[in-house]
Amino acid sequence: MRITLTTFLTLDGVMQAPGAPGEDTRDGFRHGGWQAPYADEALETRTAEWFAEADAFLLGRRTYEIFAAYWPLVTDEDHPIAGPLNTLPKYVVSTTLDTAGWNNSTLIRTDVIEKVAELKDRPGRELQIHGSGVLARSLLDHGLIDELRLWTYPVVLGTGRRLFEPGRTPTALRLVDSTPTGSGCVLSVYRPAGAPPTATSPGSDTRRGAAARKERGRGG
Repeated sequence: MRITLTTFLTLDGVMQAPGAPGEDTRDGFRHGGWQAPYADEALETRTAEWFAEADAFLLGRRTYEIFAAYWPLVTDEDHPIAGPLNTLPKYVVSTTLDTAGWNNSTLIRTDVIEKVAELKDRPGRELQIHGSGVLARSLLDHGLIDELRLWTYPVVLGTGRRLFEPGRTPTALRLVDSTPTGSGCVLSVYRPAGAPPTATSPGSDTRRGAAARKERGRGG
């Protein structure tokens, strides 16, 4: 299965508590619910298309609890999000949960990287991660995520937990799709492309620039 990550981000990279004011107040975060005012038909359409490709879900503990408190209450089996979430296998990475009572849920408590790699090797379409920042960062560092689907919103918050925090493994990404929405959000789909390439921009090599200035000085 391919492992895909879908998440909401602000322009300054914050992914914390997009859905509601009280969703995640860690570190005194007070801006929860920043994504909801920008939801539109384009978001719903693409989200439904992606959920239709899922064969299983991989979630961190916090995202799992948020989902489990809401989606089982949506009992329409044809709902494009509730249907897959309520029926398909869900793998929950947590060292604090004792049980995972939502239908078809399995806890992963130890050897996370090895067990996720085993899931990835199974036949199927997509093993989808939604939100789950701590888990996503770890799997990105280990090169286990095949595609990143990032919804970037025209909001700057200045504080909050970010997907790409300091200390991440350097990685180049290849853009495979970029779509703006009517509400001002931009959907960007990336795939990992190895280590970041480096090069020297014209005029930015300080040693050559200094040598050139020295030669000009001699000539004058």
